[in-house]
Amino acid sequence: MRDKSDRNAQGRIVAEVALVIYPDCQLSAIYGLTDLFRLAVTAAHVAGERDTPIIRITHWQDMGDGVACTYDSHPGNPHRAQYIIIPPSLIMPNDLPSMQGLAGWMTRNHEQGAILCSVCAGAFVLAETGLLEGREVTTHWAFADSLRARFPKVKVDADRIIADDGDIITAGGILAWTDLGLTLVQRLLGASAMLQTARFLLIDPPRQAQRPYSSFIPKLDHGDAAIRAVQHWLPAHVAAEWSVKMLADRAGMEERTFLRRFKAATGLRPTEYVQQIRIARAREALELTRRPVEQIAWEIGYGDPSAFRKLFIRITGLPPAEYRRRFGVARHAPADAPVQI
Repeated sequence: MRDKSDRNAQGRIVAEVALVIYPDCQLSAIYGLTDLFRLAVTAAHVAGERDTPIIRITHWQDMGDGVACTYDSHPGNPHRAQYIIIPPSLIMPNDLPSMQGLAGWMTRNHEQGAILCSVCAGAFVLAETGLLEGREVTTHWAFADSLRARFPKVKVDADRIIADDGDIITAGGILAWTDLGLTLVQRLLGASAMLQTARFLLIDPPRQAQRPYSSFIPKLDHGDAAIRAVQHWLPAHVAAEWSVKMLADRAGMEERTFLRRFKAATGLRPTEYVQQIRIARAREALELTRRPVEQIAWEIGYGDPSAFRKLFIRITGLPPAEYRRRFGVARHAPADAPVQI
């Protein structure tokens, strides 16, 4: 990997990732994620991207009179955080002070479309927003009972490394910031940049079965909260049966109104949007596993492998088998074996 700063790469900023510094947080996660995202941009540049996507990295801290930016990799542009990450804590979660200032700041950004993320005990800070109520989240196994006791309406599953609920992503384990970081790299820059970053850092790809879509980057900053809620629901239920009426009911609209507003907000019809999400998930499975194409098709909601292949070719330009031959990294591993870099 060439030592080329993302400041010098020619490209466009595709997302601002905001890292939150709070009392006694794990600073190695803050600076490790900062470096990971910069290396990922370099990986995308080395891969030959003509219009290299840039990840803007910012650090934020409650200064007492408000939450302020203390570091900005690309200063000069108005802030619009697409992802906010709460790092682990170096003290026991029960000793963490209340952080209502940060909670209010995160809530306001979430209302503007930001996806909120936490690592390990960072889930306790994130839970103060109230946005985790009724959600499935993860944290370090040793803190799971404390999280349940302190926030009884939160559904804690400490067996998962990554719990992706669309607009809320939580990671378990004090070093799971690498899993979360690579998960976001794959979402923003694609699987190739994620794998190149993992190789360079000598770490495994994200240790989770359900990774987010990679190359398809949905438009979330359109300001239509009802449509955005549907967008957040869809990736977490990629194989579910759906209809326009069901999605319209979730948004609290008549079907005709929903179709008009969904297209205006996302640029796609609901059918096209769901296809993009499903094919992105299929691409990931083809790249990182040896599961049969028919099984992958079924897992993302297509009972007819022939129809799946036609759609895959239409969206990617390649048949699934050819796509795997070109981009797969698990060609010689057992079908369900984790990928080793």
